Amino acid sequence: MPGSETEWTVVIADDHSVVRTGLREILSSLPCVRIVGEAQNGLEAIAYGKRYQPSMMTLDAGMPMCNGMEVLGELRRWSPQTRVCVVTGFTSVGSLSDWRSAGVDGLFLKSSEPTELREGFSRILAGSTYLQRDIRCLLDDRQQVVELTLRERQILHQVTLGLSNAEIADKLSISPKTVDNHRSSLMAKLGVHSVAQLVAYALKEGLLEPARQA
Repeated sequence: MPGSETEWTVVIADDHSVVRTGLREILSSLPCVRIVGEAQNGLEAIAYGKRYQPSMMTLDAGMPMCNGMEVLGELRRWSPQTRVCVVTGFTSVGSLSDWRSAGVDGLFLKSSEPTELREGFSRILAGSTYLQRDIRCLLDDRQQVVELTLRERQILHQVTLGLSNAEIADKLSISPKTVDNHRSSLMAKLGVHSVAQLVAYALKEGLLEPARQA
């Protein structure tokens, strides 16, 4: 647990007020923690990350406006020292495996007991990583799952929205050629030969969160 002379700043990002309230209560019970912002959508989460560069952000996997993976990518760009804890309601092995591969510092289900969330947050603030026990069991028991990089996951999401290579390149600030390379890599990894097959496979294997409304 952090020492008494250290103040840890935290941003809570979730589009459900009841979840934010629960996380606020847990985090506020930890010594030396100050909550500096609560984001209701992905764009707010990115803005808070840029503004405060917090010690830690709790992040919902599925957020309106920008999903969790997009927020993570921007946070790694603007505030790389921020430790990221994903608190998700999605239990698909593909999605959980992708988050672990993306290098988040903590991964929890929204059904986690408050005591485990408190313990996990404390360890993460102290510099460790934490995988909630139910997620450990799910991943330990998994069949072989294709693991995607953070960039591949970002592009996969944009492809499912029907964006062209040029539009994706503009949104992610990379070249259309780079987008095309990642797209080809995705298809090769997943063993598909068209965008329709790519989307169908991703949904079937839980590599995409279902669409969510604000």
